[in-house]
Amino acid sequence: MQWAAVESTASKIGCTAETPRRWVRQAERDQGLREGPTTAERQRVQALEHEVRKRRNAELVHEIELA
Repeated sequence: MQWAAVESTASKIGCTAETPRRWVRQAERDQGLREGPTTAERQRVQALEHEVRKRRNAELVHEIELA
């Protein structure tokens, strides 16, 4: 792996080596070089989860209003 480059980059931007390592892994997924969800897929899941939370909260408010 490009561990020396990852560590060098991390020290220059002031983070642990894990952060740029994750960036590299995600970029590889986005390019189809690695298995796993792409950034677009992850964003879609997050948007759907947010929508579900909003609907559940709206249902709870509605139930409280009816009580």
